[in-house]
Amino acid sequence: MNDPKISLTVVAPLYNEEESVTVLYQRICQAVDPLNQPYEIIFVDDGSSDSTFAVASELATKDHKLRVIAFRKNYGQTPAMAAGIDNAKGKTLITMDGDLQNDPSDIPMMVNKLNEGYDIVVGWRHNRQDKLITRKIPSMIANKLIGAVTGVPIRDNGCSLKVYRAEVMQKMPFYNEMHRFIPALLFVAGSKVAEVKVKHHARQFGESKYGLSRIYKVLLDLLTIKTIGSIAHHPTLWFAKLALLPLLISFMCMIYALIALASGDSMLVMSTVSLLFFILSMFLISLGFLGELIYKHGSITVSQLALLTANQVGEKIKST
Repeated sequence: MNDPKISLTVVAPLYNEEESVTVLYQRICQAVDPLNQPYEIIFVDDGSSDSTFAVASELATKDHKLRVIAFRKNYGQTPAMAAGIDNAKGKTLITMDGDLQNDPSDIPMMVNKLNEGYDIVVGWRHNRQDKLITRKIPSMIANKLIGAVTGVPIRDNGCSLKVYRAEVMQKMPFYNEMHRFIPALLFVAGSKVAEVKVKHHARQFGESKYGLSRIYKVLLDLLTIKTIGSIAHHPTLWFAKLALLPLLISFMCMIYALIALASGDSMLVMSTVSLLFFILSMFLISLGFLGELIYKHGSITVSQLALLTANQVGEKIKST
């Protein structure tokens, strides 16, 4: 819930970043203090196995502007970011990584850009300091795929350094690796998005927690978004199409069973198979009717439904 006394909230998920926490805190303060706006910092410890939580908690005892949220185990970047956003009190939300690769000194520039009338400002790591094979190439592929699926030409969906108006984030769905889709979802839902160049640094401490292993998660999330976008307006039609195959198999099995009956053979097996496939087809059609009811009663979020019109978006994202 927003607090009128707090203008800015900086959210940073942390996972085994004991060496980075203090420096990150100091740099955030150095960047935000000159704005002369009341702010808070939320560090979310995503089940770290080192002393990240202890270091962050010690900092919080000395500065009331810093709050620390701790997970009992590692859930991933998106749940950690969602927890920080859910507990944010500021009217403007700033998200960033906790490994010092994002530069807090870019925050004032991005906040000023937001105040020009935008709902979200996305960082673009134009000179990215990461490994080519395990980070840059997968990121390039993911950005191309996300752009193709959503129709939104954001060049760096994976950059965690973003600035939002808090009200546009209140109904945003978060799960798996969904944080990278937020700018595209908000854009096609009607939010004004700007993309700006930001600094990016090589990792100073520890090792990257991400690599090729999370590609499949991004692909699954893309599939989910595409599926939602495809069936949301006409779920009955789409589930009826899915039901055609089991219905056809059921029909063929029943014909075979009738032929077997006429020949004096047992029709038990084929008639049972026919019945099972018929039930499956009816189940799929029922899901379509249920989806239709959900859609008509507005239970699907605006950001999800907006994906349906992604290919019709005419406005271009303004980049600097």
